[in-house]
Amino acid sequence: MISFNNVNKWYGDYPALVDINAEVKKGEVVVVCGPSGSGKSTLIRTVNRLEEIQSGGLIFDGQPVHAPMSGQALNQLRSRIGFVFQSFNLFPHMSALENVTFSLVRVKGMSKVQAREKATALLERVGLAAKAQSYPAHLSGGQQQRVAIARALAMEPPAMLFDEPTSALDPEMVGEVLAVMRALANEGMTMMCVTHEMGFAREVADCVWFMDAGRILEVADPETFFKTPQHPRAQRFLSDLRAH
Repeated sequence: MISFNNVNKWYGDYPALVDINAEVKKGEVVVVCGPSGSGKSTLIRTVNRLEEIQSGGLIFDGQPVHAPMSGQALNQLRSRIGFVFQSFNLFPHMSALENVTFSLVRVKGMSKVQAREKATALLERVGLAAKAQSYPAHLSGGQQQRVAIARALAMEPPAMLFDEPTSALDPEMVGEVLAVMRALANEGMTMMCVTHEMGFAREVADCVWFMDAGRILEVADPETFFKTPQHPRAQRFLSDLRAH
């Protein structure tokens, strides 16, 4: 579904991504972890071209992401990649229902009645049917993030990307968002998640990518990664986590 082929990216002289070669298979849940500043968010943002790359190639569902394309073609590509941001990015002047229906009407061309039906079903799916008319300011962080997930799912994307979806949440709200992500994984959704939630990684991931200094240093199944990490940097990272 997603393939990185020798991807490199710099910010000026700073190498943000270095020789990235990896793939996410259809139906697979990949968790990307590592210390702050290791390139995790930059990596995931290259998949829908929120970040450009300087060299290499990136394929999403058979389509080269960083090939020259019109703005319309890029929008079309992005509409097929569900993206959930750390900071929710909901439209503050729209209710939860309107946030989800917006793309269905504007991008998918649905009638308002059809869009409302679908959006209501999606809000129910993330446990927020009762909050359909509430505005973001009146929702908790966990509720806002679940609306954001429903909005991403509205486009029926073949894959979902999560960029630290729980790091802006109070601890008691983290569980409700992870529960929705866990349900998606169980339904067979292809997912790439940047997260510090190691319990989630251990329980839900098919594969863990460990990054540091812009490189993927280790790729392993969760059991192997958490019990017997191979790379010294991964060993130190997990040891620090346990100590903390």
